[in-house]
Amino acid sequence: MNVKGKVVLSMLVISTVIVVFWEYINSPEGSFLWIYHSKNPELGDNGSQKGWWFPSWFNNGTPSYQEEEDTDRDKEDNEEALLLSDWFNPEKRPEVVTVTEWKAPVVWEGTFNRAILEKYYGKQKITVGLTVFAIGRYIEHYLEEFLMSANRHFMVGHKVIFYIMMDDASRLPLIELGPLRSFKVFEVKPEKRWQDISMMRMKTIGEHIVAHIQYEVDFLFCMDVDQVFQNTFGVETLGQSVAQLQAWWYKADPFDFTYERRKESAAFIPYGRGDFYYHAAIFGGTPIQVLNITQECFKGILQDKKNDIEAEWHDESHLNKYFLLNKPTKILSPEYCWDYHIGLPSDIKTVKVSWQTKEYNLVRNNI
Repeated sequence: MNVKGKVVLSMLVISTVIVVFWEYINSPEGSFLWIYHSKNPELGDNGSQKGWWFPSWFNNGTPSYQEEEDTDRDKEDNEEALLLSDWFNPEKRPEVVTVTEWKAPVVWEGTFNRAILEKYYGKQKITVGLTVFAIGRYIEHYLEEFLMSANRHFMVGHKVIFYIMMDDASRLPLIELGPLRSFKVFEVKPEKRWQDISMMRMKTIGEHIVAHIQYEVDFLFCMDVDQVFQNTFGVETLGQSVAQLQAWWYKADPFDFTYERRKESAAFIPYGRGDFYYHAAIFGGTPIQVLNITQECFKGILQDKKNDIEAEWHDESHLNKYFLLNKPTKILSPEYCWDYHIGLPSDIKTVKVSWQTKEYNLVRNNI
């Protein structure tokens, strides 16, 4: 074969490889792993992210800001067509609180029609993100079971991106993902104190939303790694701003809630105030709403550090203060984050997510 023939053949081979690779990563049946070796998302002058692989090359296919705004506006118009009464019936569970004073639904098993919601969100072709942090010994104790159960039960039938924040990406467990699922792994800086790991996640999540998540998903959930999915965690949980009832406190009087009661803290909630006690193990919403949550909570954490005070329950105290001032548009019942150490009361019909055993002496550097 002459030189010209070899050149033509080489170009054909290279073109074929590029096309096949491009089709694979965009295939709904394929899963793809991205690993970013950075403590935080690093932005260049053009806003593209630097990483081990080449995400900036793919950003050429990302819609422009105007296209994003048009898409969001179209989806908001579509959402207006689906009324709460179309899929939610609070009268199905008269023994529990199903509607808040500000008319937000409290989602319990039996109150929702998932088929109607699936049909609605299926037409929109949504993508849902899920962030999880696994630092130090939390990796080997919890991460694999969390991811395997999430792969089985989280937003089945819809596109999902798992955003995994680790201090050592080489310890990522090997898991075969189902259709429509993909990983993105980011290395983050470990903190000396578990309290700081818990609080700094608010800063990290916010940075990632600004850098890329807001362009990649329609809804985003943030979850603790030391829990396991037991049953379908589906589209009935989606909303603008989603809060999770804490399993141990959902029947308690607000006077007894473990809010931050010291006036010196930015998380301070006085006695006589408060609606519910929310669990920081699960919260979510649209990317912009989650960004607001994380930014405001981190502002409060920084203010407390400046005043040499630490809220009693760290980021959870600040989350409860946020939701007191900015009411969630949807609340998830304790069925979505249950602790079996409580037992199984009659009002807990189907557990969606359960707590893992809290082996703090094994996984935390300081108790």
